[in-house]
Amino acid sequence: MRIEYFQLIDEIVSVDPEAGVIQTRATVPDESTIFEGHFPGHPLMPGVLLIESMAQTCGYLVLTANGFNAMPFLAGVREAKLRTFVEPGDVLDLEGFLEHDGSGYAMTTAKVTCAGKRICDSKLTFKVMPFPTGDFSTLMRDNAERLGYPMELLG
Repeated sequence: MRIEYFQLIDEIVSVDPEAGVIQTRATVPDESTIFEGHFPGHPLMPGVLLIESMAQTCGYLVLTANGFNAMPFLAGVREAKLRTFVEPGDVLDLEGFLEHDGSGYAMTTAKVTCAGKRICDSKLTFKVMPFPTGDFSTLMRDNAERLGYPMELLG
């Protein structure tokens, strides 16, 4: 995780476009300025960042479904459940599932586990729109490749 850059996943572990499933992984940093205020002497990963990590995971799945030709923007979070705490150094396994993609919106579900224990889950809605610029499209492809995205899926 590079929290200071709002990059909350470290690796794309697998993508199965036919099944509409993606798996990613993230390691919570041992130190971050976030933990200075959340909470002093008892650092915990903020729940909103856990939701964002699920959104980034599912975002790459929606990018896959659209051939990296349209950008998913988080539009809604439903039924988010934060079940337990996440501490510095924890390794998070994330999984996203594409439920629907069409008419300009994508519906996904996501979950986060740590050492097999469920941490949180949510239903996430994305507005799917053209990339704001051609450079933005290139940036997303470059980020995907850096994270280990299987580029052969792009043809």
